Parts: sequence; structure tokens; C-alpha cells
Amino acid sequence: MSSQKFVRPIFDNPFLNIEELPNDTIKRQPEPLTQANFDPNGTSLVISKDVDLDINKKTWMRIYVPRRIIANHDDDKLPVIFYYHGGGFVFFHVNSYGSDLFCQQLSEKLDAMIIALEYRLAPENRLPAAYDDAIDGLNWIKSTQDEWIQNYADLSNVYLFGSSSGGNLAYHAGLRVASLSDKELEPVKIKGLILHQPYFSGKNRTESEEKLKDDPTLPLQAIDKMFDLSLPKGTPDHDHEYSNPLLNGGSKHLDDMITRGWGILVTGVSEDPLIDASRNFADFIEKKGVKTFKLFGDGYHVIELFEPSKAAVLFDAIRDLISATKN
Repeated sequence: MSSQKFVRPIFDNPFLNIEELPNDTIKRQPEPLTQANFDPNGTSLVISKDVDLDINKKTWMRIYVPRRIIANHDDDKLPVIFYYHGGGFVFFHVNSYGSDLFCQQLSEKLDAMIIALEYRLAPENRLPAAYDDAIDGLNWIKSTQDEWIQNYADLSNVYLFGSSSGGNLAYHAGLRVASLSDKELEPVKIKGLILHQPYFSGKNRTESEEKLKDDPTLPLQAIDKMFDLSLPKGTPDHDHEYSNPLLNGGSKHLDDMITRGWGILVTGVSEDPLIDASRNFADFIEKKGVKTFKLFGDGYHVIELFEPSKAAVLFDAIRDLISATKN
């Protein structure tokens, strides 16, 4: 892998100046939010709608499907990809502009149903709240009478996909699912996980964290601060099972993933402080016997949100994962 510098977009980076407020909250700047696109007769290649998950928790989901499915009344059953957005567990939403655009791309390019989860944010709702919300979403699709799920979703072909902190979420949600009996989620069958530049770190600094500690997109101080805000209160350091997946030899439920034949795709990029943690994790699960897929290349953290053309290689890797785990 070559080392390459990139011209990054200038944007108001919320990770750089986190202002903590009383009552365990932070100041979040307004951001552009998008509406669902529910017009099957329009020109968009993907249409979407919002559904409530838990009104008490204020969680909900945005579902995306290729427009041809509804406009043409196709009988095709689509693979289902649950998507968990990034933001260090403390920022952004399902309907943030970048997340919405990425999910549209994902649905179009992979010809899949995307279910993006609006999970609870920290520090108002610390981990494992987001993991709980992910399980709520999986329980919803197994029993809902929603027309799109009933008509277009292949519930035997489901993947959990997250970017950055969403990758962390996808992994921990996957561990929970792997610990369940087959009957507990029927007819939903998870086939694999997609951990895109996952937000993993620990007490000991990796070489990439040290080298890229002043990274303009995700500096080391922000990595540490967002774990401080999202890990359970009283956590003494970042060697916690939620932040460091290698702790104490890894989760016992990795063995359940192996038994189920899941595939796990792990990605990382050269100018991301998290790359060493991602690579170490991928090597670790591969040695454990997990069916592991790796995608490591050049770029900066979540580059595809700013340069959508960079997502093509990621989509190809996801297609390979789906092809290898569809049976």
C-alpha cells in the first residue's frame, strides 16, 4: 500500500471542538438534514421512507429501495443491509446529508434494501444504548407487517454494516446476535458484517495513532474524547470491551460467528489514525478462524462521504462478501 497525501475538504469539523455542557450533554451545531424521498414516479434511482422504531427512545429508521422495485412492481427479493452511521457515537444522524447520500448510493449500486438506524447518541445515552437500538431494529424486521419489508426484503440474507463508530456498533450488535439461538431471530438470518474503518482503540497507542495524532479529520484527541463521552460512566480507560475488541483475547461469541459461517469485511485507509487498530482486528479474527475479508488502501477517514466516487472499491468488496456468504 502506497502512502499518499490527499487534499481534504474544508468543513466545520465537530470532532475538533467538543463543548461539554451540564447534565451530561454536549453542544451540537445545526447541520443540513434531508427528507425521505417517497416518490416512486420521480427521477431518483432510489426511494426512501421513514418508520418509527421506539417512540419513547426517539429511535427510527430510514428504508431505501431501488425505485425500479416499486415502480415496476417487481417481485425481486433484495438482500437487506442494516446501516449504522458514524460520528463517534456523539454526532450525526440517519438523515444527515452525507449519510443519506451514501445510503442512496449503497442501495443503487448493490441493488439492496438499506435500513439506516437512527440510534441514540452519547453522552446523553452512553453505550450500550446504541447496541440496544440495533437489536431493536433487528427485532422490528422479523415481525413487522411493513409493506416494503413483506414484499421486497430477503430476510434470509441480512448484513450489518457500519462506518467508523457505526462499524463498532455493527460488530457489537453482531456479537449479540451471534449469541442467540437460531429461533430467536427467525426468519432473519445474518450472513455477515461490514466494518468500514471501524472505531476501535485502546489504552496503548498504535503506530498510526501516534503518527497521525494531529489528523485534520479525526485527531487522536477527538478519538479519545468521544470514547470518554460514550463509554459507560466510571470506565477508567479505553481498554474496555466496547472500544478494544482484542481485550482479554476477544469475545467468546466470535466462536459463534465462526459456527454460523459469517463473513466479516474490515476496511482501513492509509491516512486514518484508526488503520492500525482495524488491521490488527482483521488479522486477529482471521487467526481465530473467522471468514475474513480485508480492504486496505489509500485515503483519509470516511473519504467516500466527501468524494463519492471513492466508494466504488468499497461496493465491489461488499459484493464479494455477499457472493461468498449467500448460501
